[in-house]
Amino acid sequence: MIHSPFMAILACIGLGLLTACSAPFENTAQPSVSQEPYGPVVDGDITIPAVPPQYLQDPNRRTEVRYSGLEKPGTIVVDPYAKFLYFIEASGQATRYPIAVGREGRGFKGRATIKRKENWPGWAPTKNMIRSEPEYYAAFARGIPGGIASPLGARALYLYRGGRDTLFRIHGTNNLKSIGNANSAGCIRLFNQDVIHLFERTPMGTEVVVRTYEESVVAEGVELANRGVELPPTFVDPDEIYAAVEAEKLRRAQSQ
Repeated sequence: MIHSPFMAILACIGLGLLTACSAPFENTAQPSVSQEPYGPVVDGDITIPAVPPQYLQDPNRRTEVRYSGLEKPGTIVVDPYAKFLYFIEASGQATRYPIAVGREGRGFKGRATIKRKENWPGWAPTKNMIRSEPEYYAAFARGIPGGIASPLGARALYLYRGGRDTLFRIHGTNNLKSIGNANSAGCIRLFNQDVIHLFERTPMGTEVVVRTYEESVVAEGVELANRGVELPPTFVDPDEIYAAVEAEKLRRAQSQ
């Protein structure tokens, strides 16, 4: 069963992804597109709903591609400009995932290592987020626990450099229309179906490489290196979010 709080969150959630659509990467027509592998996913006591076809137009879906880079198999390569994440495989192949990118995602480049992994992670705005945009984040200062209301989605991978947390995350999202676009805040986000797939094949210690714009142009071409649009922030009612949190607590208590 898909619980109604989840559907309410899909309709409005933003937070680290607080976005409203100006001209997002989506086709509002109803194309004949296979939802595989984006159908409903039962994950513990939560059923993640299918991704609607309008968000899965090429290249906005998981794809096996040829890869000519120098990174060794098992490496993750993030291109925050073309809005792709690659999981490098053997024999010149890679799995390419579509992503959304926030300001924090565009501010990081180079190499890091995954040293923390979380299922259904919680979220809280940083002090800088509250200070710079209090109208969006102050009401969420107490944080949101992991679950259907968390803007980090179903999974999160945490990147470290030199033993220190970079505050750079690769995580899921409930904001489906953000995939293929950029946001005013947040890190690297995938459809929940994709982040679960990536999470399961990514061990601790995995190396992550984040491209610069110049590297993106060389690898993807100018057009793809400028894919998507910047989605401006929008207000999300904290009462709706915390009501969803309480509804989830009640549902879990009743199911025990």
